Amino acid sequence: MYFDTHAHYDDPRFDNDRGELLGHLLPEGNVSLVMNCGCSRASSLASLALAQAYDYVYAAVGSHPDDCQNMTAADLDCYAALAGNARVKAIGEIGLDYHYDEPREAQLRCFEQQLALAAELGLPVIVHEREAHGDAMALVRKFAGRVRGVFHCYSGSLEQAKELVQLGWYLGFGGAVTFKNARRAPEVLQWLPLERLLLETDCPYMAPEPHRGHRNDSRWLPLVAQRIAQLRALEPERVAEATKINGKILFSIE
Repeated sequence: MYFDTHAHYDDPRFDNDRGELLGHLLPEGNVSLVMNCGCSRASSLASLALAQAYDYVYAAVGSHPDDCQNMTAADLDCYAALAGNARVKAIGEIGLDYHYDEPREAQLRCFEQQLALAAELGLPVIVHEREAHGDAMALVRKFAGRVRGVFHCYSGSLEQAKELVQLGWYLGFGGAVTFKNARRAPEVLQWLPLERLLLETDCPYMAPEPHRGHRNDSRWLPLVAQRIAQLRALEPERVAEATKINGKILFSIE
């Protein structure tokens, strides 16, 4: 059974069949747990609503780097209040993304404020980091010992991975590891201690081969596990079981 530790089932691309997927197909497709991640106040509220409707779905709440210019003190108060619900297990998806032109100062402020919130609440974080390795690691170091979590869809170097693991963090991998142009991920995955590995889809994005370019969902998570198992010379079932246990430990799920 699989734990999809990063999904976005509140996305409009699931509007036509969300109920069918979450109500029937996922439990029958060897997916036993899903973490649905918020990206704004609205999507955080939607994530919690899904977690309350489906007993194997949990929620993370927070503002994605794309939403940082819009995040206010009222949003932080909202996330703090939502975190009082037992179905909310993390602050996320938060972080830094320097690929586009979103103002970096706003992103850094937003990321640091949400790390501080996680530290105050005693919750793990789910981090989105793209082309911002140096600044992201500087903030991770600033909160060392107070906050840990997962760098989802990990794209950093082996050296960065080693530092994160030393600090108690996890690394999440999804469909990108199946792409032919995947370069850094195989090296990191061959080194990474199994107890620090998480599986994810980031659905509806990042569908694995041979479905690349299509809408992703948790039923394709075994394709990610198969590729990781191949890189590590393990059985896919071992990867599935270990990553499920890891996710439950990180997110304090019984």
